[in-house]
Amino acid sequence: MTTRLQPGDQAPDFTLVDDHGKEVTLSDLRGGKVIVYFYPAAMTPGCTREACDFTAERETFDSSGYTVLGISPDNTEKLATFREKEGLEITLLSDPDKEVLRAWGAYGDKKLYGKVIEGVIRSTFVVDEEGKIEVAQYNIKATGHVERLIRQLDIA
Repeated sequence: MTTRLQPGDQAPDFTLVDDHGKEVTLSDLRGGKVIVYFYPAAMTPGCTREACDFTAERETFDSSGYTVLGISPDNTEKLATFREKEGLEITLLSDPDKEVLRAWGAYGDKKLYGKVIEGVIRSTFVVDEEGKIEVAQYNIKATGHVERLIRQLDIA
């Protein structure tokens, strides 16, 4: 059974490499709000839609003080190709060992086409200025997700 994070929990810290080869550490972003979202694979339809939607709303998030971090098990080269191909303007992080995915409850059993498999659970979290989970969403649908999140955070 995968442990799920709840609002009020301390966000598990991590250091991952982005698609430019630069290390990003969550605790270094304290004092600001962070949206951490986990997605299964770059350049797949749902993941592309979600990343493009976050990019399209980048100014909304920036002006409201949010940093957006997208995390997948993809290697940095694939993430760089994804960024280039789709014109993405958010930070993409690589978690090939799935350690961060597991720590956040975003990797485990899920249903896919009626079968239970182990994989990335599409999830989104909002981390407050002190590093606590403010919003925890699991098994989200990619289409319309960013718009719903903006409404929930009341930042439109």
